[in-house]
Amino acid sequence: MILPIDAALPDLVAALEQQGRAVLMAPPGAGKTTRVPLALLPTVKGRILMLEPRRLAARAAAERMAETLGEALGQTVGYRIRGESVPGRRIEVVTEGILTRMIQFDPELSGVGCVIFDEFHERSLNADLGLALTYEARQALRPDLAIVVMSATLDAEPVAALLDDAPVIRSDGRAYPVETRWLDRPLPVGARLVPEAARLISEAEAATRDLGGTILAFLPGEGEIRRVAAALNLDAEIVPLFGAMDFKAQRAALAPAGTRRRIVLATSIAETSLTIPGVKVVVDAGRARRARFDPGSGMSRLVTERVSRAEAEQRRGRAGRVAPGICYRMWARAEEGALPAFAPPEITVADLAGLALELANWGSDGADLAFLTPPPEGALTEARVLLRDLGALDAGGHITQHGRALVALPLHPRLAHMLVVAGRDAADLAALMGERDPLTGAPTDLTLRLRAIRDTRDYEARHPWLVNAGTLHRIRDEAKRLRRMAPEGQGLAPGAMAALAYPDRIGLRRKGDQPRYVLSGGKGAILPEGDTLAAARFIVATDLDGDTREARIRMAAPVDEGDIRSLFAERIEMVEVVEWSRRDNRILARRQERLGALVLADRALDNPDPQAMARAAIEGLRAIGLSWSPGAARLRARIALVPELGPVDDDSLLEDADWLLPWLGKVRTASDLKGLDLTEALKARIGWDGQQKLNQAAPAHFVTPLGRKVPIDYDHETPSIELKLQELFGVARHPVVGGRALRISMLSPGAKPIAVTSDLPGFWTGSYADVRKDMRGRYPRHPWPENPLEADPTTRAKPRGT
Repeated sequence: MILPIDAALPDLVAALEQQGRAVLMAPPGAGKTTRVPLALLPTVKGRILMLEPRRLAARAAAERMAETLGEALGQTVGYRIRGESVPGRRIEVVTEGILTRMIQFDPELSGVGCVIFDEFHERSLNADLGLALTYEARQALRPDLAIVVMSATLDAEPVAALLDDAPVIRSDGRAYPVETRWLDRPLPVGARLVPEAARLISEAEAATRDLGGTILAFLPGEGEIRRVAAALNLDAEIVPLFGAMDFKAQRAALAPAGTRRRIVLATSIAETSLTIPGVKVVVDAGRARRARFDPGSGMSRLVTERVSRAEAEQRRGRAGRVAPGICYRMWARAEEGALPAFAPPEITVADLAGLALELANWGSDGADLAFLTPPPEGALTEARVLLRDLGALDAGGHITQHGRALVALPLHPRLAHMLVVAGRDAADLAALMGERDPLTGAPTDLTLRLRAIRDTRDYEARHPWLVNAGTLHRIRDEAKRLRRMAPEGQGLAPGAMAALAYPDRIGLRRKGDQPRYVLSGGKGAILPEGDTLAAARFIVATDLDGDTREARIRMAAPVDEGDIRSLFAERIEMVEVVEWSRRDNRILARRQERLGALVLADRALDNPDPQAMARAAIEGLRAIGLSWSPGAARLRARIALVPELGPVDDDSLLEDADWLLPWLGKVRTASDLKGLDLTEALKARIGWDGQQKLNQAAPAHFVTPLGRKVPIDYDHETPSIELKLQELFGVARHPVVGGRALRISMLSPGAKPIAVTSDLPGFWTGSYADVRKDMRGRYPRHPWPENPLEADPTTRAKPRGT
């Protein structure tokens, strides 16, 4: 049978013979997955490795190639996936993580002549890393190692440029026309995916009975597939297809249909490298499940998102491989423009702890490797902090012996660390925490899940919560595999083992009725009210909802304080804490035993450091604000008039408050702070020279002709003084401060305001006469001369009888 890719194979073979690298662009259905490795057999010296993003695709491709050769698997062609291997002499189809393991163990890839990266457009993290490591191995160690990158929709030029201008080979493919049908209007907000998908599939089945052929419906995951299958009431063969299925069941979906019409309910696994025979109708629910870094669990989690336009086009093309077809899209045509053009590369959204560990094991920081999309620096830095915390990297960022043990395990570094330290006892827990929750509606207690894994029947008899049998089966299988890789067990309790994986998630219950916890990493978390763990003093939160203020705990395990002290003895430190307590409004001086943010023991500190006490008092001032006595307020107002002495607003004074330290030695409480007179501290702050400038530019007092000092008020826009009118007799020039006229409030002998002026000579020659006329009768014993400039200043009354 001739396939579209066959026409491009001579050019591909020639490119590899001449340059040893090539980028092959071929649409879905062209036949590249099964034709290219076979075409390269006569040319390539050594084994051919072909990477597939999914286990089902790897097995299917290997089987198809072996069938083409008329051989059984394990002769010329074999495959290797997680937990399963059928070696082949010349061609081996492997999942992407397998290549990373191989090249880390043997950087030269001894015996391998060519590495093919299939479906590279999916941009998985393992594929990006695998290509980067393989290309560096080719440049540094194996110039004879051929590399082929194959893709259906990816822009070829950037990949070719990454591989030092590799030749680009294109295959046009062959496809029949596909009619696209959209919804008349967008689905209502809150519409549920399962009933809407079941309705659209039923509608498509009824409308295309005359067309015949298999219907391929794309759904985001196993749960949706099972629920849609249960909701369909059609005279058809309903066949599920997803990655976690039993291999025999997967093969049934890929076999030719029988006499009844077949409806295949599949995840995105069916978008590209798998061939499902007889498909003429596609129903696209418009959702895809992708790996995203979940800060709540500290690892990658699968989330459901809208498909990209590229993915939608790939799915649509499945309907036109064997005959003209129809594609039903579960969204309105007007919504198409809002879809992203491509799915984001996993490297930009995933947890990079595993990548950081692989790079350290390779001896690289990643900057010198050929990444099509470089890993984000912030996420990479955060990942390295975690790895240092787990002991996988040293302080210089180099991999440790413990880190090399972790990188050899097919687990997230958190779970690998737990398995290496706790031993095979942790296998069940590692498998459980690497999967989705196998229970529905259960409390948060992780130990309930472990009981369900170990004895499902006993668990179901004792508890009402729903058990996902498929998930439990996968967890058990994975646990068996991990048990074979792990050292002897240490006899640790589940909570202690979980703490090894999540040293930053050990929680100590706060005081109060509600089950609130402070976590060792510094964040807050809360259990659902009434949860079975609500009374636990210590827990390990293995799954949180990611809320940055106070996360809700979705899964946790109780842990004993003795286990915490035993496991983390080297991290527990004695800390002297001298700090301002906003709750108590005073300085607290404590000696605390701490694990991260957790206070394991707390007692009063005798003879705290005076400097630390003073600095804590400054924090108190920042909390309650500065208090200003009248004298200190006048001094501050004066300083504010002299810019070179610096700003004296509260914020500026408290921003760098070391000038206050000498005056805070005896402060303990908020009352002490409120009673603090800042006058002398302000003087010390500006120093002797500053005080001289201040006295010249903004003196504290006005000296009257009698030698009496009258305080100058600087609280208002214009400096001002108050004094009795008679004390200014003989003053012909108006008093000036810092180049500005003083505002003078003149008082009667009874200390009542009688006049205000900023022009004393003008007052004497003007309104003084009216004041004199009014005041003579009220205060006859006090002088009221007709010419005040010729009178002597006084503060006394005339003797009686004069």
